[in-house]
Amino acid sequence: MGTEDLAAVLESLRPSYGDVGLIGADPNLCAQILRVDGIAVSATTDSGLSELLWSTAGASARLEDLQFTLGQGPGIEVAASVEPVLVPDLSALPTDRWPALSPEAAALGIGAIFCFPLSLGSACLGTMTLQRGVPGPIPDATMADVSLVANALVALLLDGGAQQTSFADADDSSDFYRAAVHQASGMVSVQAGISLAQALLRLRGYAYRHGLPVVEVAEDVVARRLSFQNDENGPDTPAGEGTEGP
Repeated sequence: MGTEDLAAVLESLRPSYGDVGLIGADPNLCAQILRVDGIAVSATTDSGLSELLWSTAGASARLEDLQFTLGQGPGIEVAASVEPVLVPDLSALPTDRWPALSPEAAALGIGAIFCFPLSLGSACLGTMTLQRGVPGPIPDATMADVSLVANALVALLLDGGAQQTSFADADDSSDFYRAAVHQASGMVSVQAGISLAQALLRLRGYAYRHGLPVVEVAEDVVARRLSFQNDENGPDTPAGEGTEGP
């Protein structure tokens, strides 16, 4: 993989006419050029939610879902600090850094994680997370390519059009994967009489205790199969027996 391959990927990042996603290109090819096993790009908002926009299948996509469900991990830290988080050896990370995420990531076969902010000044528009099964740092030469890809992604996020605006506004009618979480957080907030931030934590806690993706729990709340109206720790309401919510 050389300069021409990188140039082709950078050019193809912008989606073609008619594409519904914010990002085009082949994430597998991009990961190969950056000499990693997987890549994931997520958008972030002031509400603390994120949306997976583009990723290789498998470990990278699962890592993003785990971070979203558990509320911890490199993407969370990068969104808050707008600084890269580089973990060349996940097994050497202090156990109290990401106590719930680290063992899950290791079980996915992830040995190294590198997360970069997609930022404009002090504003973090999103994150780009690279992962590799074999521990070790990113070579300096590859780091230059990483910067080029990150800069191209920032340009795309700034020119995201209606879909980006819809997600930023937590529009329930958007096609984003995690739009249901926005809607469910509002419903849980009303049901339990708590803030939106607390409602999101309640959803995440329930998802973690039951080993479910938080998106799946949110979909159950929106479909009124699950209600947080009566139990402050989160219900165990079977599907079809939920309490009517707002």
